[in-house]
Amino acid sequence: MPDTSRLSESEKNARVNELEAEIKRHQKLYYNGEPEISDEEFDALWDELESLDPGNPLLKAVGTDRSERWPKSPHRMTMGSLSKATDPESFLAWAAKVQYPLYLVQYKLDGASMELQYDEGHFVRGVTRGDGVIGDDITPNVAKMNGVPKELPEPFTGAVRGEVLMSRRMHDAKYADKANCRNAANGLMKRKDGVGAEDLDIICYDAVSSLATGTPFDTERKKIAWLERMGFKVVPTVECESPEAVIAYRAKIMDIRPDLEYDIDGLVVKGDRIDREDASKLRPELQIAFKFSPEEAVTTLREVEWSESGATVTPIGIVEPVRLAGTTVQRANLANPDMIRSMDLRIGSKVVITKRGEIIPKIESLVENPPDAVQIEIPTHCSLCSAELIDEGTSLYCPNPACPGKAYHRLEKWLSVIDIKDLGSALLKRLFDSGKVTRIPDLYRLSVQDLLAFERMGEKSAQKIIRNVHARNEVSLSDFIAGFDIEGIGVLMADKLIAAGIDTLDKLFAASPSDFEKIDGFAEITARSLYDGLRVVEKDMRELAEQGYVRILPAARSSGEEAAGVAGKSFCFTGELESIKRSEAEKLVRAAGGTVKSSVTKDLDYLVTNDPTSGSEKNRKAQEFSIPVIDETQFLALLGRK
Repeated sequence: MPDTSRLSESEKNARVNELEAEIKRHQKLYYNGEPEISDEEFDALWDELESLDPGNPLLKAVGTDRSERWPKSPHRMTMGSLSKATDPESFLAWAAKVQYPLYLVQYKLDGASMELQYDEGHFVRGVTRGDGVIGDDITPNVAKMNGVPKELPEPFTGAVRGEVLMSRRMHDAKYADKANCRNAANGLMKRKDGVGAEDLDIICYDAVSSLATGTPFDTERKKIAWLERMGFKVVPTVECESPEAVIAYRAKIMDIRPDLEYDIDGLVVKGDRIDREDASKLRPELQIAFKFSPEEAVTTLREVEWSESGATVTPIGIVEPVRLAGTTVQRANLANPDMIRSMDLRIGSKVVITKRGEIIPKIESLVENPPDAVQIEIPTHCSLCSAELIDEGTSLYCPNPACPGKAYHRLEKWLSVIDIKDLGSALLKRLFDSGKVTRIPDLYRLSVQDLLAFERMGEKSAQKIIRNVHARNEVSLSDFIAGFDIEGIGVLMADKLIAAGIDTLDKLFAASPSDFEKIDGFAEITARSLYDGLRVVEKDMRELAEQGYVRILPAARSSGEEAAGVAGKSFCFTGELESIKRSEAEKLVRAAGGTVKSSVTKDLDYLVTNDPTSGSEKNRKAQEFSIPVIDETQFLALLGRK
């Protein structure tokens, strides 16, 4: 979805008008069997309109398939259009509202809606969805379709709703020149000469009696059973006892979807109770279309690589290549050993992989474990120093403070936190492997001649790198501590140390584990990790300060107008900022007395992003928790910076 957050009011109105016209045009093409864009592209237009103008009347209406070639007829049941969920999070939000004791799940058939009208058990009329109230009477064609009983075993008067479909087998045999089954079916169902209507099927899932005496069924399950008794072909229906079971079932259907007889584009989820009032709405609220998304797919886990970054060992899943959100994906984040265990993931597992705003796709759930799936072996020893790894479930790490991996990662962390420019990871690796830079103080002893010893390094580039290293010679104490990559101690934890009065290096080294434990957020393990980590890096820390390589600044605190909008507030950042770097924005928050969070939680005060309409996890959670979402300009205004 394009970024519309910076559009002026007039530009937004113009875009809304443009979207309305496009959506109406594509709806007309769709219902006449001549679509120009995919369902995903149409959904993107719809979502953009919803973000710009949530109250737009077009969003409350349904598309129309009425044409001038056929007589019109009113419906006996309202033929509305369901609201949709395209990911588990939005489905769970809907399920939390309805809280059904039992969820009925049916295929969302990818065809054209049809109302079959009966009088005293006799088929009298077939009417297309039209505008949801009046549609085209195409009875002669419907009478030829498969799945339309002409006489029912009971004297039913009312309407039956179904979907006009073409099977994949029929499409391949006779209509392969059409783009897909839906296009072929939509073209045939309205032909004036009726040719080809016999190649279409109708699958049914709803019925309403026109008589005051009511219907021959009082629950959704009984309705499906009644439709079967009457001789209709019915949509498969599965009962799930929880929303999580619905999500698991959806994953299984995603896996077998290519082999189904008919095209489907999601699932319809509803409760067992029939609610006539809700069903009469053009957009019912008590059932939902749980659609498949182009940002998720089912694939097979082929291998697990264990990435070593400093002390931490992280699993990366290698999967069977699959198309996801327009790109081919072969790698996915597995987070930690507990994720592997909780999902019972194995080599050969069928899994759901997603990419919803994340840079690296992740494995979201297990579909099934085939009989030949093999257990994943979790490493027990560090490949760099052979020390026994510590497996805490949510973290797998090497405890050896002298591990070469830790030394290198500490250098990477320092460059990142202190923000030294032009000294990239490739050059750092060459410096480390050559032995020229193995400790942080070594960076400040580098000379131009040291750099010129490397191939393809020019003198101007070498001079620039040396200047940049020495330019960052003033560092806040919290950044200084965080830059040494002590396990569990980032800038936020360093800020807590300083706020508790441990605001100099001497006080830091004099503190005991029990002193650290008294500080909010420091449990026994974190306190011990900090104490032990300081013993490892004390020499380097003191050398940096005593040799004058860096000057440690006292913790800054703003007051007055700047602090008023930020002090005591928590902020989370997502996406790119334009006028400042994210790291600089976070420092401004801390300097003004606020706190920075790495994820969106219920107690967050602000999410800062220049793309509030993106489908990122942080944006979705902010909406779910009703957390204010502000852009960069609004953020700077809170700081008193226009």
